Amino acid sequence: MENIKNWFSNPEQIMGFVIKYGGQLLIAIITLIVGLWIISLLMKGMKKLFRARDMDPGLQSFLLSVSSIALKIMLIISVISMLGVKMTSFIAVLGAAGLAIGMALSGSLQNFAGGVMLLMFKPFKVGDYITAQGESGTVSEIQIFHTILKTPDNKTVILPNGALSTGSMVNYSKEPQRRVDFTFGIGYDDDIDKAKNLILSIIEKDSRILKEPAPFIGVINLGDSSVDLVVRVWAEASNYWGIFFDLQETVKKEFDRQGISIPYPQTDVHLIQSK
Repeated sequence: MENIKNWFSNPEQIMGFVIKYGGQLLIAIITLIVGLWIISLLMKGMKKLFRARDMDPGLQSFLLSVSSIALKIMLIISVISMLGVKMTSFIAVLGAAGLAIGMALSGSLQNFAGGVMLLMFKPFKVGDYITAQGESGTVSEIQIFHTILKTPDNKTVILPNGALSTGSMVNYSKEPQRRVDFTFGIGYDDDIDKAKNLILSIIEKDSRILKEPAPFIGVINLGDSSVDLVVRVWAEASNYWGIFFDLQETVKKEFDRQGISIPYPQTDVHLIQSK
């Protein structure tokens, strides 16, 4: 404490310090201010470029944030070096700290990298219905570390982006049209052609079912108790579930009216009476 008081009481030492380091400090401050201004201009230019290319908003935000942080770190390192600080030891300490943090957060970094891949390659987007990692639902958010799904019964499912970006996935909303498949069983005593014509007439009356590709009806299996008819129709993806439920109900009611049975598994027991 006494040495500090003596130092401040000596005007020559103070002036010598200001003359020696004042210029460096002033240049460093000016560099910091000008550097931040240039970074701000660069960020604005990048934002305009991304918007002109109609880039995904989530990817825009991520790239701007990462670029801004990286440029500011570079600027701060440059300013510190202007003040005479030896950067070799500083960078070594920074690298060691980064390595330790990276090892501790390896799972998070994997999810981070996965989020970048999802935002760049867009295997799905918000609003798509997907199945991945054993879960199915509509994508509600694509975050940097996680993707959030909403299930049909309104559950929230959070999937890590690392596994999501490297695992298998089914996107039901990627294509505008989907095929709807049905299987109807009729009895062996029923008329196959009559059943097929009834199904075809129901299909033709449903305006949601596309004419092209044409509907297909055929025998797919001769079961133990029924003749199974496969029905395949095409529709817009948004109409998939409506057609799936409505057509089954309509076919059942029409079969009942026309006397065509829909058999169910049954067992015949024969009793043999011995004398």
